[in-house]
Amino acid sequence: MTTPRHIAVLDVGKTNAKLALVDADSLTEIAVVTRPNTVLTGPPWPHFDLEGHWAFFLDHLAAFHESHGIDAISVTTHGASAVLLDAKGELAAPMLDYEHDGPDSLTSEYDAIRPPFSETGSPRLGMGLNVGAQLYWQFETDPGLRDRVAHVLTYPQYWGYRLTGKMATDVTSLGCHTDLWNPWEERFSSLVARLGLTDKLAPAHPSADVLGMVSDDIAARTGLSPGTPVVCGIHDSNASLLPHVLGRKGAFSVVSTGTWVIVMSMGGQSTALDPDRDTLVNVNALGQAVPSARFMGGREYELIRAGGETEVTDTDRATVLADHIMLLPAVEPGSGPFRGREASWTVKPAEQGARMAALGFYLALMTKTCLDLVGADGPVIIEGPFARNRAYLDMLATLHTGGVEIAASATGTSVGAAMLFAENAAPPHTHKVTPSQSDALTEYAAAWQAQIEKEKTCA
Repeated sequence: MTTPRHIAVLDVGKTNAKLALVDADSLTEIAVVTRPNTVLTGPPWPHFDLEGHWAFFLDHLAAFHESHGIDAISVTTHGASAVLLDAKGELAAPMLDYEHDGPDSLTSEYDAIRPPFSETGSPRLGMGLNVGAQLYWQFETDPGLRDRVAHVLTYPQYWGYRLTGKMATDVTSLGCHTDLWNPWEERFSSLVARLGLTDKLAPAHPSADVLGMVSDDIAARTGLSPGTPVVCGIHDSNASLLPHVLGRKGAFSVVSTGTWVIVMSMGGQSTALDPDRDTLVNVNALGQAVPSARFMGGREYELIRAGGETEVTDTDRATVLADHIMLLPAVEPGSGPFRGREASWTVKPAEQGARMAALGFYLALMTKTCLDLVGADGPVIIEGPFARNRAYLDMLATLHTGGVEIAASATGTSVGAAMLFAENAAPPHTHKVTPSQSDALTEYAAAWQAQIEKEKTCA
C-alpha cells in the first residue's frame, strides 16, 4: 500500500482527547485540536463521553480534510477499556471509567476465576484496571447485561468500528493488563471462556492491519473519500514505542510519560517480573511480549504541583540537593512499584521552585526503579511531557548507565499511531542528555533509596 501523506489520528488519552493531523514525510503534527476526556457520573456507573468525542472527531475530521486533506485515519487510546455493544451494534452499556472502584467490591469472586500471572503477564490491579475485572463486575451488577452484549471491542477499535462498521480487537490493547490475553501464545486467555465471551470478543488483529474504509455515511458527513483507509489501531503507550521498535536494533527502553509513566524494555536482561510491584507484560505492535512497569507519574505531578508555578531555578535545585528535600512514594498509592505506601516529605519545601525540583527528582527515581524491575539495558528514550523536565532528565541520565535520550522533535502517541501507515519512515532523531551536578545527584539518589529501605524495615 502506498504510504498516505496526511494521516488523521484519533488520540484519546485518559486526560484529553485530541485529533491530530500527521504529515507522514516529516512525522510532525500539522494540526491539532483537543477536548477534555471528562468522566460522566452516571447512571449506571462513571463512564466516558463517547458521543461527545464522536461529534468532536467528526466535526474536526471535516475541517482538517477541507483545510489540508486527509488520506488515512489511525487510532490510539488509553488502555484498560472495553466497549460493549448489543446485537444492533449500539452501546449495550456506557463504557466504564477504569478508575471507578466498583469492581473492588467483588475482588474475591473475580480472583477465583482470573488466570495466573504466568498465563497472562497481567498483574492483579485495583478498580477497573484489569478489563476482566470490569466485565465481571458489570455482568454481576447488571444481570441482564451479559445477554444484551453481542460484541466486545477494545477501545481503539470502537472508534474504528464507528468509522468503518468493522469490528476487531488489537493485540496491544488486549496485552495491556486485561487478563484476557496470553502474550506468549498470542491468543485469548482462559478467562474469555469463563466470562462467556468466546463468541463475543471481536477477533484480535495486529495494530497495523487495515480495518476497512470509511463508511458512506462518514464520507458524506466529513467530505472524506469513501476509499479512505482506517487502520486497526493501537494502545497509546505502544504508539510511543512503535517508532523505536521499527528503527532501532539492540537493547533499549522507551518511557512513555503522560497520566501514566510506562516503562517498556526491548532486548533487556532477563528478569523475573514481580506483579506485586506493578510490573507486567505489554504486547507491542508486532505482537511481541514487552516487559514493562508503570506508575501514575503524570497524576502525581499534578497532585504535588497543586496548580502552582513550574519554573525551577539553579538555586532551587541546589537547595533541594543540599538539604535533602525528598518526596518519598507513593503520591498515587494505587499503582506503581511502591503501591500501598503513603507519600511523605523528608523536609517540607518552603518554596514552590524547590517543590518542583524535588518532584522532578522523585519522578526520575521512580522511573529508574521501574527500569531496574524490568531489566532495562541500553539507552532509554523519554517520550511525552517529562522530556521537557530538566530535573527529571538530569537525575535519570545520572543514574542510568546506558544513557538517556529525548526526541529532537515531538513524537509521542499521535505520530506513533500514524506510523502504522508509515512503517518505512525514518526513526525519530534523538539527542543524548548530558546531566549536570552528577555527583550531587548520585548522592541524593543513594539517600533517597536509603530512606525507602528504612521505611521498608520500619513497616
